[in-house]
Amino acid sequence: MTAIKNILVVEADESIRDTIKTLLKQRKYRVKEANSIKACRENYDLDTFNLIISDLRLPDAPGTDLIKSTTTPVLIMTSYSSIRSAIDTIKMGAADYLAKPINNDEIIETVAKLLLEQENIYSAPPDEHNHEPPVKGMVGRCPQMMEMFRRIRKVAQTSSTVLVNGESGTGKELVAKAIHDLSTRESQEMISVNCAAIPENLIESELFGHEKGAFTGATATRTGLVEAANKSTLFLDEIGELPLEAQARLLRVLQENEIRKVGSVQSTKVDVRLVAATHRDLKQLVIDGDFREDLYYRINVMTLLIPPLRERGNDIIELADVKLKRTCDRLKTPLLRFGEDASKAIARYNWPGNVRELRNLIERIAILNPNTDEKISNIIKESLKSIEDDNPKIENSLSIPLKEARENFEKEYLTTQLKKFRGNISK
Repeated sequence: MTAIKNILVVEADESIRDTIKTLLKQRKYRVKEANSIKACRENYDLDTFNLIISDLRLPDAPGTDLIKSTTTPVLIMTSYSSIRSAIDTIKMGAADYLAKPINNDEIIETVAKLLLEQENIYSAPPDEHNHEPPVKGMVGRCPQMMEMFRRIRKVAQTSSTVLVNGESGTGKELVAKAIHDLSTRESQEMISVNCAAIPENLIESELFGHEKGAFTGATATRTGLVEAANKSTLFLDEIGELPLEAQARLLRVLQENEIRKVGSVQSTKVDVRLVAATHRDLKQLVIDGDFREDLYYRINVMTLLIPPLRERGNDIIELADVKLKRTCDRLKTPLLRFGEDASKAIARYNWPGNVRELRNLIERIAILNPNTDEKISNIIKESLKSIEDDNPKIENSLSIPLKEARENFEKEYLTTQLKKFRGNISK
């Protein structure tokens, strides 16, 4: 026999509250009600409910305040419907979002879906819903990150080459380190190389080593980083920046498991596991002739895609909270926490610099160590520009037909170009 589900409805408007309550009771749900955040906290243990349905705008505080007060999923509804408020609500940790006026069928379907998801989580074997991330130093519960963690565990047990794709600042080296630490090579030090940081005329010597006298300034034989990674893992970050000559040498390493130092006629056998990373489109580089096609297929055995921070939903707030605590502990400063306004600003921002940008902001906050939520919020707002301020046209364009959006873009683009070239159409 299925247990009766307990649902809390939080809505200031009594008529709407009664309508939802009646609708749910007809489906055999046990329903409680409240008209404010304060009434919820004073009258109920929020964790005893299977689902909370709350209006966004309540008399004393936003409905999203409930999200941090309980582990129970919170379904947010609002008459202030917009793409931006929907995105912000989900990023704050809401289980889902409904726009008023509420459609009866829609709310019943959404409630049933969320309750079923909860049943699946708690009925799954413990190891299937254990959210402890298997990647040291990384935090993530969104589907993309959980899938990536699963793939890391799988591929770490092999010697296959791995290609990690992701924007700058998403944590590609952390992924490489996790693969290494979970592999049979973990007792050896992983060798990390940023290909974009080494001058083109030195990259071959740095990677593959050189013999004494191989070129001007080569006063002694030198071991390259590939050979130094023997029996271990070699992490090549920004592999798309490798010159074509160095690509040819790397291909030989992958095909023949051997290297030849610059200026040498002798080859040396190596046992190296390669993890490569890039933020660039290697397929396009192949088309443009800037990356060898044969090397591309050699390194593209298993691809791991790290989602940008802006696409990770609830992870943003969780990651910010975790990093704030870790940073305060590391700097030995008083422990801080993010209030409602601060969390909203963090959730709303687009994070072009991804986790690296978030980490830098949090370190700034920890150093300044403001003693009130308002001061923390002010630091964040001064440091970041929200998407609404930066890109108001993007949100507007999402609510108009595609043809109109395209025409608006073309008009703006042509106007900008005419201004740039002072009306010279030939340019």
